[in-house]
Amino acid sequence: MDFTASIRRLGRTRWFARLGRSVSGLDRRLQKRTRGRWSVLGRAVLPQLILTTTGRRSGEPREAMLLFARDGADWIVIGSNWGQEHHPAWSLNLLTSPHAKVTVHGETTDVVAHLADDDERARLMPALRAVWPGYDDYAARAGRELRVFVLAPAA
Repeated sequence: MDFTASIRRLGRTRWFARLGRSVSGLDRRLQKRTRGRWSVLGRAVLPQLILTTTGRRSGEPREAMLLFARDGADWIVIGSNWGQEHHPAWSLNLLTSPHAKVTVHGETTDVVAHLADDDERARLMPALRAVWPGYDDYAARAGRELRVFVLAPAA
């Protein structure tokens, strides 16, 4: 089994989710510094982006490191929050203000987000599961539907 497959398998466990939450800030800084080439796991092997939203209360920029799938020119992200019961802050920020920025490999793009409707969600979930099979486990642990967002490049 290769390293990426092992990480995807381990990613379904509670202890890995706790570890991921604890190192996410360090991972975001490392990925920014190396333009996405390195993560805390070593050579970056999973598709990750930095999402910069506007804080719904503070009005300040807020960054989150997220896995993503592509749908044409759009980035697809899911608010798994590592299987926690509450939605991640970045998803609440996008619901309040859908204008954001996506940074992949050091390249930043302005985007406009929308919450996927039921049909769109059903179409996009297989691509998200291909990136991270643990999303179904996270949803079961969280006891909530995980929000799926489409991040379209701003016109």
